Amino acid sequence: MATPACRFGTVGSPASTPSKPGGSVGAIHHLASLGLKAFELAWVQSVRVTEAKCAEIRQAGASADVGLSVHAPYYINLNATADEWPKSRKRLMDAAHYGNLAGATDIVFHPGSYFARPPAEILEIAVPRLQGCVDELRRSGNPVTLRPEVMGKSAMLGSLDDVIALSRRVEGVAPCLDFAHLHARAGDGTMNSHAEWLAVLKRYRNGLGAASLKRLHIHLSGIEYSAKGERHHLMLSDSDFDLHGLMRAFVEMKCGGRVVCESPVMDEDALRIQKAWQRAARTTA
Repeated sequence: MATPACRFGTVGSPASTPSKPGGSVGAIHHLASLGLKAFELAWVQSVRVTEAKCAEIRQAGASADVGLSVHAPYYINLNATADEWPKSRKRLMDAAHYGNLAGATDIVFHPGSYFARPPAEILEIAVPRLQGCVDELRRSGNPVTLRPEVMGKSAMLGSLDDVIALSRRVEGVAPCLDFAHLHARAGDGTMNSHAEWLAVLKRYRNGLGAASLKRLHIHLSGIEYSAKGERHHLMLSDSDFDLHGLMRAFVEMKCGGRVVCESPVMDEDALRIQKAWQRAARTTA
């Protein structure tokens, strides 16, 4: 059977993006010229974009056949206090509103912190808040998928089980699988082998259905970590990350979707990831 298509790209504009036209529009066309077909708008500090600029981004993505997503601001917490939650909610909703105008289909966000409370308890707070966001988006005709990201520290809301649970309980939500974060979250060098990646993808399939593997949204990079989890992103060549084992698992599980890179030199590693996937597709039965 043919392997479903994967698209590869970057989170934010690579440093190699030409100065003209520059910005997100320039990055989209630059990535396409490199043979990369996915781009995540890095609105990680705040959403500061006009409707006119969104229209330009949408047109660039369509003309270059580059799939678009958004990384929402970092300061979102589904477990915020009642006083703080409206601010978090607005950041997520603004990213979804303007992202949709810009042609993005998926809105990635950091789901927040446990604040030293049990994950199951926090999910009971997070689920109705997330459901309310999706309900409002659908009432306004906005079809984007909200994607809580797997986080790289064990103190953070965002384990694999957390994001699967949120996605099972709220229609219109699906995980952003960050495999570097999964590796770092373990903190001991595990979660970094072909067998472990296969187990992750099988848990994902068992939780969300076989069709979910055809529309994955993935972050990937090298990563430095400690016993407490993520420290910072690295180039894949400077890390211990088992890229080839992961790509073999992708092919064997017939995965499809988008893989966007967060390494320090994003386009270089995005091309490396794409080549590793292509090699795995040729050599894996």
